[in-house]
Amino acid sequence: MPASPRDLYDVLGVERNASAEDLKRAYRRLAMEYHPDRNSGADAAERFKEINRAYEVLSDAEKRGAYDRFGHAGVDATGGPAGFDGFAFEGFGDIFDAFFGGARGGGRRRRGPARGGDLRARVRLTFEEAAFGAEKQLEYERREHCEECGGSGAAPGSQPETCAECKGAGEIRRAQQSVFGQFVNVSACPRCAGEGRVVSNPCGTCRGRGAVRRTRQISVAIPAGADDGLQIRLTGEGEAGDRGGQPGNLYVLLAVEPHELFERIEDHLLYDLPLNVAQAALGARLSIPTLEGEMEFEIPAGTQSGDEFVVRGQGVQVLNGNRRGDMIVRAAVVVPETLSEAQRGLLEQLAETLGTPSLPRRRKSFLERLRDAVAG
Repeated sequence: MPASPRDLYDVLGVERNASAEDLKRAYRRLAMEYHPDRNSGADAAERFKEINRAYEVLSDAEKRGAYDRFGHAGVDATGGPAGFDGFAFEGFGDIFDAFFGGARGGGRRRRGPARGGDLRARVRLTFEEAAFGAEKQLEYERREHCEECGGSGAAPGSQPETCAECKGAGEIRRAQQSVFGQFVNVSACPRCAGEGRVVSNPCGTCRGRGAVRRTRQISVAIPAGADDGLQIRLTGEGEAGDRGGQPGNLYVLLAVEPHELFERIEDHLLYDLPLNVAQAALGARLSIPTLEGEMEFEIPAGTQSGDEFVVRGQGVQVLNGNRRGDMIVRAAVVVPETLSEAQRGLLEQLAETLGTPSLPRRRKSFLERLRDAVAG
């Protein structure tokens, strides 16, 4: 009694709800493993036939539906193949995709348009340029189509010629016999590198390459609020494409110089304000720097070192927004390292009246709350 045929889903090792892509991936993997030209096992040929039959049925929506409802009998009843011979070459093209990069049949496939390569450049900015935006001039080198020959590579008055080796196909085909018939191995023509054409009379400017390297100067608009490490894409400003392909892109990486007074945290600025002991204890009205110049600022009496004060709207503009962050003024009480005799006497008198202080209650600062929010 002949053995019952295996379940087709089991043959491919997929679930019954497998998608078309799942089926194709499983088929290619198994076909490469059991192809008789790769696998010399005794059952490789039969296994290969079984795999192809399973994929031929399950990759066809109508046949798969019949198989799901009636099993093998439903597939055979609809005229589906009972063996490898009925497979023809409907699904068999996928095995060529797996082994020969999709090249099969008799059509000519010259290499098509190829997109140009991307380029990267770095632009240095001052802290203020990043904060407020700027126009920066950038000079870089890129591959461009040769104007002398129009990108053809041939000298003016001449044209590229059809490759004699591949007859313009751009590929060389070699037939290979196997137990299942004739396979065709296709590779790029070595003489024309897959172009299908050769240049016998090359252009003197580009030496037949069809492209030259030129230095290009462009203006880059830096948006207000840009930060160190930001990357700006300039579409179409990269290398020229081949055979009419689209040019690549230019990616501009911003390198922002640090500021001598401010530390940037997101869209906010941190400024450490130095105070002497008297200013911190008594309070003071001082002039402090901002990105746009000096401003008056009042320190309240009893300010402790590390206390933070928020100045709204004096930070950096939000990138692609219409508002600015804040400036955090952090008090830094500086204890003098050297004292005159008069200063020492005054401080000694003050120390006697103050006694031993207690530590103030610790609260999270604005900066700590901001960093906690950024960290999530």
